[in-house]
Amino acid sequence: MRSEAISKSRELAGRWISVGIMAAALVIGLIVFYKSTHHPRTDDATVFANYIGIAPQVEGPLVHLNVSDNQLVEKGELLFKIDDRPYHYALETALSEQAALEGEIADEGRRIAALKSAVAVSEANIHSAEADITRYEAAVDQAQADVANAEQGISRAEAEWTYSSNNLQRLEPLLAKQFVTVDQVDQARTSEISRREALKQAESQLWLAQAGLRSAVAQHKQSQAALERSRALHEEAANAVTTLEPLIGQRGAREAAVERARYDLDNCRVYAPFKARVTNLKISEGAYTKVGQQIFVLIDVRRWWAIANFREGQLPHITRGTRADVYVVSEPNRHFSGFVESISFGVTPDPDLIGSFENGLPDVQRTLNWVHLASRYPVWIRVENPDADLFRVSESAVVIIRGH
Repeated sequence: MRSEAISKSRELAGRWISVGIMAAALVIGLIVFYKSTHHPRTDDATVFANYIGIAPQVEGPLVHLNVSDNQLVEKGELLFKIDDRPYHYALETALSEQAALEGEIADEGRRIAALKSAVAVSEANIHSAEADITRYEAAVDQAQADVANAEQGISRAEAEWTYSSNNLQRLEPLLAKQFVTVDQVDQARTSEISRREALKQAESQLWLAQAGLRSAVAQHKQSQAALERSRALHEEAANAVTTLEPLIGQRGAREAAVERARYDLDNCRVYAPFKARVTNLKISEGAYTKVGQQIFVLIDVRRWWAIANFREGQLPHITRGTRADVYVVSEPNRHFSGFVESISFGVTPDPDLIGSFENGLPDVQRTLNWVHLASRYPVWIRVENPDADLFRVSESAVVIIRGH
């Protein structure tokens, strides 16, 4: 009887224990389901950082290499130096050519100023010649008037001399007959002589007036010729005047050549653009570098991400700014904090599912999939407290989404 009671009590206890185990398993399953749904995690994550390839922008022998492979460098630290002597020479040549152009511009400016002065002088000569023409035209008019007056004077003198001569010839025969006195004959002879002298003087005045007229006409013609010469010299001087525009237009090219030479010279020294880790260094001092030929890589250690691939069904519980925990496989016990910075909106389609996209219709292969796998989308987790000595690009990581 007692043994039956003990057996029943054990059976009852076993049932309760089974119920408790099942209830605990159910609760644990619910908790795991809630955690996996609202706080998804994945071990399909990779540590990532931005990196750039360092390639020289000028070519030449590498005379100084200031870094070693996997070295941590600070921003502004010298990475390497290329032989800069050819670029110094190029800069000096460009500066010399620029100075020569400026000297040529200055010389040409002085020459143009002299030519403009010659133009001004020729203009003054033209004005002077025009004034001379006006003056000599007046002189010609005056000389013509003098000739006309002299001709009128000759006419009067001839008339007076003719009268005196005729009067003397009439009186001289009358003297012998004593019809006139000697004094009257002497007066008539004196008058004839004076009138003849007056006629000669008038003829001399006419000759002088005609000579003055010829001189005035000659000077007038000479002044006209001087005016023509002055105009020709003015036109020649005006045509000889040039401008500085062709030389000034070369300034831009010379300045660009100087800036290019200085730019090339500055690029002989290459400095770290940010705090970074040198990697994939495959060159040594003495090697000849070429433009655009990558010689090593700089990993930007200022920002690190964990790129975690989550299933598409987990994405509704992940938004930008959501807090996350990051663990790297190399030290799984170290915890790093982060937040969701971006969520991808596209991945490469699986050709086994949708086929390939070509011209025309999609090429979809007939397949029979018993299990449909959910697509995974990259989620970028920005790490807030990265360790530059621990983090490596493409290092495996584990990401747990914690929520806001």
